[in-house]
Amino acid sequence: MSEPVHPAHPVHPARALWWLFEPVYAVTFLQPESRAAFEAAGLDGGWSGYFAARSAPLGAVGAPPVIAAFFGFAPAAVERALPQVWTRASPERALAARTEGSAAVLARLLAPVAPELVETAATALEEAVDRADCAGRVLAAANAALPRPTDVYGRLWHAATVLREHRGDGHVAALVAAGLDGCEAPVLHCATGAARAVLQPLRGWTDEEWQAAATRLVGRGWLTAAGELTELARIRHRELEAATDLAAGRVWEHRPDGELDRLTAALRPIAAICRAELPIDPLAMPPVQA
Repeated sequence: MSEPVHPAHPVHPARALWWLFEPVYAVTFLQPESRAAFEAAGLDGGWSGYFAARSAPLGAVGAPPVIAAFFGFAPAAVERALPQVWTRASPERALAARTEGSAAVLARLLAPVAPELVETAATALEEAVDRADCAGRVLAAANAALPRPTDVYGRLWHAATVLREHRGDGHVAALVAAGLDGCEAPVLHCATGAARAVLQPLRGWTDEEWQAAATRLVGRGWLTAAGELTELARIRHRELEAATDLAAGRVWEHRPDGELDRLTAALRPIAAICRAELPIDPLAMPPVQA
């Protein structure tokens, strides 16, 4: 769930920065360079490749820990990929393919961006990774432990990935603390404005599972019978988004004057290009102006 933005609502710095580095991560999976790299590694360019590439830092795991860590995906969707995908490519090969593909995607997309801005963004995000406490954040810790790529585009993608998984791990904790399950969370997200027609198939939930989750939320007083958010849900939604920001915020606290401004200035044109290439926007993030 990602809270819609209202101009009168102040935005936490951790969320504002996430809006900028999330597209850097997200844009790569659906681009031809990544698809080609996955296919060359023996993976398909669709969801099996995605589950393999994103879970590869954990090793050759089966479906249960990935269902738990990814949270919002239907178990059946994960089970179709894992653990069978490891018979086609090892985690090491999947990691190499995702690094190769993501770096190639960003090198093409960011060709119009001044190289010094890309270097500034990559270095600043890497410094943030160095400050990140990954305790309790399994996906972030697994990605942070990987060797860093040497080229600037690979470095940029890797750092953005660690930080988005760091925030994502905290967000999952907030959702669990709010009493939500893996299907209820995207149902609520759609009630805030995300498109069900996009998000439901992305997460692999059937119509029956989706409706059952909506019925549970109606029973708990989070949704009306028409599927709209109740006032209770709006309050709880703001609370869990604030908890997510708080969990991610320490990375960005007490930085020297101007550091976050410089990072934002470097990331803004990069994020705008990446956002423009996303065929869908399930996160319902606000637009980025270059």
